[in-house]
Order: sequence, then structure tokens, then C-alpha cells
Amino acid sequence: MIERLETKQRMSRIVKHNGTIYLCGQVCADAEQGITEQTQTMLDKVDALLQQAGSDRNHILSATIYIKDMQYFQEMNAVWDAWVPEGHAPARACVTADMAREALLVEISVIAAEKEE
Repeated sequence: MIERLETKQRMSRIVKHNGTIYLCGQVCADAEQGITEQTQTMLDKVDALLQQAGSDRNHILSATIYIKDMQYFQEMNAVWDAWVPEGHAPARACVTADMAREALLVEISVIAAEKEE
């Protein structure tokens, strides 16, 4: 069974299937901020969606990070490294990409497992 949460015409924010959780791309809360703040608020959104879906950052399987320019890579990684629980680093890719809005510097797509009961 496929469960879709917060579904709109274009996408669902969360899709659950066979114990796997797929989050739509997440961006920052305030695109006027720098890369550190954008990364932190983006990851805060991931935390909230994972909790809503019955998971947490310990259960992330894979993350794809889209960054506007690799000049931000080190600063973004500093926030990421502090956020990922030790011993629970997911498979990860990070690529440069054009963003949907000019001010956005980073976006993430996450796949996670549901927490075991």
C-alpha cells in the first residue's frame, strides 16, 4: 500500500511504501540567509517531516543534496556533519544544480526507513 501525506497537485511532501519513507525536496525556511542558516533550517524541516512520517534522522537511508555552487560545500558539510548522528551516516550524493529560485543555495531529497516498533 502506498500512503501519501500532504498531497497537492504537483507532489506529496511524504510518500510511504513498504516501510520506506520518501520526502520531497526540502529547502530552507528563509532564502535571504547564508548557506549555514539555509542548511540548518532545511535539515530542521527534514526532522519535522521524518517525525510526522514515523522516522528520524537515525533511519535515513539515502540523501541527495543539491548545492548551487561548490564554494558552499565546506560550510554546508559543517552543518550536515553536526546534524547526522554518529554511526548513522546515510548513503549520500552532493551535486551542483540550478535552483528553483535564485536565492536558494541548497536543497535535499531524503529516503528513510520507518522506525521499528
